[in-house]
Amino acid sequence: MESLIKRLEERSIKPTSVRLLVLKEMLASKQAFSLGSLEEALDTVDKSTLSRTITLFHDHLLIHSIDDGSGTMKYSVCSPDCMCSLKDLHVHFTCRRCEKTFCFESISIPTVQLPKGFRLENVNFVLKGLCDACSKFAT
Repeated sequence: MESLIKRLEERSIKPTSVRLLVLKEMLASKQAFSLGSLEEALDTVDKSTLSRTITLFHDHLLIHSIDDGSGTMKYSVCSPDCMCSLKDLHVHFTCRRCEKTFCFESISIPTVQLPKGFRLENVNFVLKGLCDACSKFAT
């Protein structure tokens, strides 16, 4: 529990019991999670509280958002040294069969040279295909 409290405090987030519970669930997830999946896993926590907690965590750079094209925003916990700047961005992978989205933190987004006058503020780089588990059953 100490490590969770420290993680919140490092991002200037007051460690309440609900926030600790939500962070613990987020960290337990092997892939990116949606608000819906958190609501399902933490069915005793009010939906508006979960939504506000996600917003707070996102605003304080504890989690990052992923638009994987599914129509539902996904989230993943940032590494402790991540500040969600362009240099911290990484590739995501969405499985077309199980619809899980994974962070590939070790794969940086390639640099793109924009025309003069354009200023890059954010990048969404999502690869799509079959994850390791689903590709074993592909024909």
